[in-house]
Formats: sequence, structure tokens, C-alpha cells
Amino acid sequence: MHYFVPKRCTESNKIMYHDKATAQQAADQSWRERGTELWVYRCGFCGTWHLTHRDPQSSYMHVSLNQQLKPHSRKKGYKPRRR
Repeated sequence: MHYFVPKRCTESNKIMYHDKATAQQAADQSWRERGTELWVYRCGFCGTWHLTHRDPQSSYMHVSLNQQLKPHSRKKGYKPRRR
């Protein structure tokens, strides 16, 4: 007996859907079978459609490591260096 093995994205290892309608059907099926709400988005790496559990309307925003703010020292008497 052969089972269907879906193709997966090399970057995110998520199932690849060729069009948005197919991905939305899979998200709807997940809601009916498991009660899990999923959203559809287009992958920037492979160009196909994927499912995610994060709401795209949420305020989540990816910030690269070199742009994150560094914590300031909380030591008493801390003075920043003069330049």
C-alpha cells in the first residue's frame, strides 16, 4: 500500500500547496477535524503556499539579530563612555 507523501519546503520544512485555494481547503479541514485554526500565507523562499498557526493580523514582527536593542546596564553609578 502506498501513502501520499506531500512535498515540503527546503527552508521551512512545511507542506507546499500550489495554490491558495488548496491551502485554504487544508486549513478548513484542520479546523473541522482538530479544531485548530490555521492561516494561509505565501512563502518568500519557494513561492508556494503554506499554513501557519500565527495570526497574520497580530502584531508579531520579525526583527533580525543585528537590529535588536541591547539591554542597558542597571548598575548603580553607571555612566556611558564618552566619545
